Amino acid sequence: MTPSKTILITGCSSGIGPATALALKAAGWRVFASCRQAADVARLAEQGLESLQLDVRDSASINAALAEVLARSGGTLDALFNNAGVGQPGAVEDIRREVMRDQFEVNLFGARELTNAVLPVMRRQGHGRILFNSSILGFAAMKWRGAYNASKYAMEGLCDTLRLELAGSGIHVSLVEPGPIESRFRPNALERFVQHVYIEHSVHRDMYQRQLQRLKKVGHAAPFTLLKPAPWPIPCSRR
Repeated sequence: MTPSKTILITGCSSGIGPATALALKAAGWRVFASCRQAADVARLAEQGLESLQLDVRDSASINAALAEVLARSGGTLDALFNNAGVGQPGAVEDIRREVMRDQFEVNLFGARELTNAVLPVMRRQGHGRILFNSSILGFAAMKWRGAYNASKYAMEGLCDTLRLELAGSGIHVSLVEPGPIESRFRPNALERFVQHVYIEHSVHRDMYQRQLQRLKKVGHAAPFTLLKPAPWPIPCSRR
C-alpha cells in the first residue's frame, strides 16, 4: 500500500486553512492541521483532522510543532502550506513600528522560519512542495492596507528568490494569490484596527469612520467575495 503524502498547514482556525485541510484529507493526503489557539486545535480534531498547536510568532512553538509532525510521520514531510496570516488596516502614517513588526512576524517571518526548518527534511528526502498564501494585495496595493500590502509584497519577493535558489533540488515553491474569501479575516482585522490605530487623533479620522462601518457590515464587504473557500488547488496560484 502506497503511504499517504503528508502536508503541514498553518492557520487552520478558519477560511482557507481548514477548507484546504479537509479537501486534501478527502483526496487521500495525511494532513497535519495547525493553529494558534488550543480551542481551535480541539475543534479540528473533532472534524477528524490530525491537529496541533503552532504559533508562527513563536520560534519555540514552530520547532516543537515541526518536531511533533516529524515524530508522527516518521521523519518525512511532502508539503508545507504557509497559510497563517492576519490583516492590519490603517494608513501607513498611523501604523506604529511595533504594529508593523507584528504584521510581518505573522505574515512573513514565521513562514520564513518554518520554511527554513522544513527545508533540511525535504533536502534529505529529495523532494517537497512549499506553498505560500499571499494575496491579490501582494501585487496590487490598496489604500489603508499598507502594512498588509507590504508583508505580502515581501512574501512574493521571498518566494521568487526561494524558487531560484531551490532549482534542481526537487523542492518546488508555489505562491497563491487569492482575493476576498469568506472567513474570520475581516472580523479579526476589525479587532486589530480598533486596538492599534488611534482613530480620533488621525488626519484620516473621517475615512476611518467609514471603514469601520464597512468592516462591521454583516455580509460581504466586496461583491466578488468567494463565499466558500475553494477546494484544492486554490485558483490564482503561480508556480
